[in-house]
Amino acid sequence: MADPILEVQDLRVEYATPDGPAPAVDRVSFVVHPGEFLGIVGESGCGKSTLLFAIAQLLTPPARLVDGSVVFRGQNLVQLTGRELRAVRWRDYSMVMQSAMNALNPVKTVAAQYADAMRAHGHSDRAEIRRRSHEVLSLVGIDPVHLQSFPHQLSGGMRQRVMIAMALLLSPELIVMDEPTSALDVVAQRSLMVQIKALQKRLGFAVIFVTHDMSLVSHFSDRLAVMYAGVVVEIGRTRRIFDSPSHPYTQGLLESFPSVHGPQVPLRGIPGAPPNMLMLPPGCRFHPRCAKAMPRCSTESPDLYAVEEAQVRCLLFDAGHA
Repeated sequence: MADPILEVQDLRVEYATPDGPAPAVDRVSFVVHPGEFLGIVGESGCGKSTLLFAIAQLLTPPARLVDGSVVFRGQNLVQLTGRELRAVRWRDYSMVMQSAMNALNPVKTVAAQYADAMRAHGHSDRAEIRRRSHEVLSLVGIDPVHLQSFPHQLSGGMRQRVMIAMALLLSPELIVMDEPTSALDVVAQRSLMVQIKALQKRLGFAVIFVTHDMSLVSHFSDRLAVMYAGVVVEIGRTRRIFDSPSHPYTQGLLESFPSVHGPQVPLRGIPGAPPNMLMLPPGCRFHPRCAKAMPRCSTESPDLYAVEEAQVRCLLFDAGHA
């Protein structure tokens, strides 16, 4: 396998609160290879979007990156200045925000926003800007006539495609997507995901895709990271995790949504709620909700243990205490 284009190591992000710092992302590590599609899933508030903003170096107060590294193509983004980041961002990696209506400038046409992005990276030739703008909009299935449209004149699905086209303007190697389908109906969701996957295969960029929709990543991601209370509890090949989930939390997530295949089974869900990040339980963060919890789970924090081709943060797989 080719060398990773992105290496995230021991990343920690905290939010300043009146009651002290809240650890939203805690010692998260993973790699992304060229052309790979990595899905990140978990309940709301588990740190998925914060992790993406930390990777893209777009955190704003009260969020603060307190430790760790984000190495992209051998360059640690954490150590770059704002000016250096602006030169790399969008050219080498780009981001598709959760709400396209809020991410797009409401008082500028699509063409004007594409031109601004290209000029910011040294592309000043009008003919080149016009040609590339037509090209990327056609790639995502939108008639280039809509380059003269304002965001409010487009449907939700079209706005998301406009954002994806903008992310492709400078042919980046990595696109980070924060729940781009969350505001769309199921038909539009699938249409958009099919298009993203087709573009990825055609152009070769890697994707980090955050969602709370397990069914989406089951069809489109190569690898899957499951987050709970700021940590990665399981990571591995998507098919392997869906076929044989190891962590009790992953098992609970998979039992929380219906499958269109196989026999009908009752939806079980996960009892309780995620912990308050200011008052994390001792030991394993999931143990208060876990049906398989052992006495030591309330005192010992598990590491990530190798389980076949995956890594699982659960003391059930601690070979040293098996």
